Amino acid sequence: MQSSQLDFIPILMQIALAAGFVSMTIWVSGKLGPKKSSKIKDSTWECGLESLGSARIPFNVKYFLVAILFVLFDVEVIFLYPWAINFQELGWDGLMKMGIFLFLLLVGLLYEFKKKGLEWD
Repeated sequence: MQSSQLDFIPILMQIALAAGFVSMTIWVSGKLGPKKSSKIKDSTWECGLESLGSARIPFNVKYFLVAILFVLFDVEVIFLYPWAINFQELGWDGLMKMGIFLFLLLVGLLYEFKKKGLEWD
C-alpha cells in the first residue's frame, strides 16, 4: 500500500468502530428492552389523544424571518471570535477587512429595520 492509502486506515477503523457500537447498542436494546404493548401505545398517536383538524395549519412568515435573521447575525459572532483572537497578527489589513464585514452587516440590519422585518404587528 502507498503512504497516502495508509493515512486512511485510522479513519476507516474509527468508522467501523462507530458503526459497530451503534449496531450493537441497537441490537442489545432490542433484546433487553421492555416489550409491553397496549391499544393506546400501538395507535397512531401514542399520547392517546385523537387528532383534530388538519396538520397543514399555515404559519406566520414572521417566525421564519426571525429565525433566518437570528442565524444570519449569529454567524457574525462566529467570524468575530477568531478575528479577535488573532487581532494583533492580522494588523491593519485584518482591521480593514473586519470593518468592511461589520459595515455590510450593519447595512443589512438597517435594511431590516427600514422594512420593519423585526416588528410583530
